Amino acid sequence: MPELDIKNVDLDDGITQVSLSGFLDAHTFEQLDESIGDLFNEGKFKLIIDLAGLEYISSAGAGVFIGSLAEAQENGGNIVITSTTPNVFEVFDLLGLTQIFSMVDDVESAKKVF
Repeated sequence: MPELDIKNVDLDDGITQVSLSGFLDAHTFEQLDESIGDLFNEGKFKLIIDLAGLEYISSAGAGVFIGSLAEAQENGGNIVITSTTPNVFEVFDLLGLTQIFSMVDDVESAKKVF
């Protein structure tokens, strides 16, 4: 079964970079949901989600970002998506998420959103 790998790195100014690789789908979305919940519990609400290594995302996977965005913003943060592959970007676009999320090309550009 395809897996999801999550790596969190604290950057400057209270920003956390969350790098995903593998598959984000109905089998792995709870893993990401729990990981983001842990960050929120630590008071980390400024998230850069780096999707350079993500091979596949389903609507269930994308739903984690939708569910987390409001909580991040209510606590003075945001979720910025970066480095999407063409396949992953297409899913975001089809779901209308490109209108909701700040989507940029790289981590440096994502930092500027905050």
